[in-house]
Parts: sequence; structure tokens; C-alpha cells
Amino acid sequence: MVNNVVAITACAAGIAHTYMAAEALEQAGKEHSINIKVETQGSIGAENILTEQEIECADIVIIASDIEIDMARFSGKRVYKTRPKAAIKDPLALIQEADANATVFGGKGTKVGNVTLGKTTENGFVQHIMSGISYMVPMVIASGLLLAIANIFAFQKDDLGRMVAWGFDQTDSLGYFMYHLFKVGQIGFTLMIPLFAGFVANSIADRPAIAPAMLGAYMANDPSFLGTTAGGGFLSAILVAFLVGYFVKYLKKITWPKILQPLVPIMIIPLIATFFITVVVLYLIGQPIAALMDGLYEGLNWLTINYTSSTFIIGAIIGAMIGFDFGGPINKTALIFGTAVWTDTVAKYGIEGANFIPGTAAQAAISVAPLGIFLASKLFKKRFTATEHISANSAFGMGIVGVTEGAIPFAAANPLQIITASVAGSALAGGLVGYLDVKFYGGIGSPLGTFVGYIEQPIPFVTWIACTFAGIATTAMIIGFWRRPAKQKTELATETLQLVTTTESGK
Repeated sequence: MVNNVVAITACAAGIAHTYMAAEALEQAGKEHSINIKVETQGSIGAENILTEQEIECADIVIIASDIEIDMARFSGKRVYKTRPKAAIKDPLALIQEADANATVFGGKGTKVGNVTLGKTTENGFVQHIMSGISYMVPMVIASGLLLAIANIFAFQKDDLGRMVAWGFDQTDSLGYFMYHLFKVGQIGFTLMIPLFAGFVANSIADRPAIAPAMLGAYMANDPSFLGTTAGGGFLSAILVAFLVGYFVKYLKKITWPKILQPLVPIMIIPLIATFFITVVVLYLIGQPIAALMDGLYEGLNWLTINYTSSTFIIGAIIGAMIGFDFGGPINKTALIFGTAVWTDTVAKYGIEGANFIPGTAAQAAISVAPLGIFLASKLFKKRFTATEHISANSAFGMGIVGVTEGAIPFAAANPLQIITASVAGSALAGGLVGYLDVKFYGGIGSPLGTFVGYIEQPIPFVTWIACTFAGIATTAMIIGFWRRPAKQKTELATETLQLVTTTESGK
């Protein structure tokens, strides 16, 4: 077993997985007398940064990350790359696997975990997308909460809690301030797509690609620039990011004259790449993708208006995606899609004509898994160990404020059981809010959300809580009836240990 380990943990959102993986590795180090230091690269930036001396003294380097990590400082070291979930699930097993399979970093074509250096990995596309999402998430959260706060002061309700008017009274000082706060939130939602594209391109080709990709994505989402009725949304941003990223990567391979080399990364490449993507967006992809997205939103609105059942189906699909991988790429895709549909249709049709179904379904489902686990631990106490009860209480704390990642420890231990229960409950919650025409304007995606932010619902407070709790209860019932009593699990573990001991003694 190795004595000295350094590690980096990072997830797409930079919130939960990053720190849970770091804590798991550090705890494993304490329990097994391994000197380990973990650098976290979360939404706040790099913390507990590894020093040159610590890297030099390390026997192995573990990179537990969903996003691209700058590897230059690890040249010549034995490196193993994996995902944060591997560290959360079994940190000691990860350290042992890294010791057995780590490869010296630096040679083209050498493997580091599941990544082949010098070549495009199988997961390259997903890694680049998740890198962009990790930078975009803080913008989404900040902008969304500002919109939620401002919205509270913009909606005028009748005695039954139904919205009867929307707008800010700018003659009043509070109304004036909230109007501008709302505008700041809108600016954030405008900038989040270019920001996403810029850092996807950065993941592919480093800093020279950021500015061209951001400008290209902004152009592709500006109807006035394109001469269309809608922008290209996230689809255009992804396409722009990859076009710019690989174009810049090609430009960097050119042997530039020495006299120009200082200007290449800061002026020449960004200028050429910006000119390239301007032509591509203006004459090739901008208008067709904008027309496609416009047709998508028109079709989505037509479906929801003409077919009542479609609202349940759409909501259930989004809810199931939210509950599938607990803050992973599918979860984030559903969340971003819901946000994009809402923001794009608000811009196109106004607040009263916006499509709320995907966004509301995502928020209704976002807390189902952790709160379902917590409820199951209370209803089926004998089926959970003492340690699991503590973890379930932690899941409650995360779930009540809309953090799906609280379910990860249970999903890591029993993936089929927890994923099945989470998808079923999340789909039900999402489908119900879609069917009942609940409209979530912002705030916290959990039962608590009915009191934090504005939710328009047929029966004030009751509808939202009933829909989310239906999903939570479904998840809890599936988990509770599926699990074996904790005593039986302990006995099974003892029998397994005895069997292993007997086998080893007989060798």
C-alpha cells in the first residue's frame, strides 16, 4: 500500500460531489494511516491547493473529476484518473486500484485511468460539456435566485393566491429596485449560454478559444443579429463551442514565426477564430438552428395546449431524468433544458405565455430522492443501520433545499434499488405538476419551495406540496419494501466474512 497520496476532486456543478469525494478520501487516509492531501476544484475555485513539494513526495496522484483538469504539474508522476463517485463509493478500493494501475503521466498514448493521453477519450464529449456546465452553474443559480426574489414583488395575486397581474411599480422605490434586480437576473440568463460555450471551448483548446466561443454563442442566440424570431439556444452554443474549440486546436498546431509567437494566443488566434465563427454563424448554422429551436418551442406549446395528457408525459420524462443520476449529466441536462425553455419562451411570448412545464417538473423532482430516502428511514427503521440513519438525516438537510446529491451515498451502495425508486418518484412528481398546471417561477425546488419564491398553483401551497410529496412517498415505499432488514444484512455480512476466512484458511 502507498504511503503518500495527493488527489484532486472536481464535479460538474462544483458543489456536492467535489467535497464528498474529498472527505471520503481524507477519511480513508486517516483510517488506514495513509498520508493524503486533496485539492478541491469546486464552484468557489481551487482550495487546499497542492504544493510542488507535496506533488514531488507523492507516490501516486488521483484525479477524481468530471471535468478537464490541468495536468501539467503532474508530469513524471504516477497518475490515475477516475470519477468523484468512485471516491465516494469506496475510497480505499480507489486508492488500491490507483496504486495498481496508475501510469506515469507525460507520454503520448499512455493511459491515466480511463483516459488516453494524446488522444480523444471515449468520454471526451461529455467531459467538455460538463466543464462548461461547471462554470455556468453559479451564473444560473445567482440569476435564478435574483429573478425569484424580484418576482415576489412583481406578481399581484387575488384572495385565492392566483396571479392576476404581473409588473413592477417603478414609481415606488422598492418597485424601482426590484425591476432592476429582475433585469440583472435576465442579463445573467442571457450571459449563461455564452459562458457555457466559452468554457466548453476552453476545455477543448484552452484559453485562446474562450473569447471566440463566447462571442459566437452570443451571436447564435441573438435574434436581432440573426434576423430570426428566436435564438439557437443551447444546441447552437454546443455546436459553436465544439467548432471553435477544434478550430483553435488546429490553429495552435501551426508553426508560427517566432516574431509572432507572443501575439498568437492573445491576439492572432482569437481574432482568426472569431472571424471564422462569425461567418459560420451568420451564413451557415445561425438561422437554421434558430428556426429549429423556434419550431421546438412552438411545437411544445401546441402539444401542451391541445393534448392535456402531454403535460403529464413531458413532466414525467423531465422528472425521471432529474432522478436518474443525482446531479450528474442527465440530471443537469434536464435542469438546463427546463431553464432554457422557460427563459427562451419568456423572451419570446412574455411571462404569461411562457412554457413552465419542463422547468417546474425539474424543480418538483429535484428533492424527491434525498427526501424519499429520509422518509423511508423513518417509516422502515429496522431496514436501516445506525450509520444509514445518520446519512439519511444528512440527505434530508440537502433535499429540503433542493440538492439531489444527498442521495449519492445510498445510490453508491444500492444503485439499482435507489435509482429505480428515485426515477419512479421523480417522474410522478414531475408529471403531476405538469398535469395540474403548476408554475414554478423561481426559488427552492423542494416542498419548502412553496414558501420561498413564487409558485402559481390551483390550490395555494397545497398543490405543490401534494405533488412533491407524492413523489417522495413513492420513492420511500419502493425503497422500504425493497430493502432487507438491517439485522439480516448484518448477518449476511458476517456469513460472508466467515466464508472468506474459511476459504483463506483452507488455502
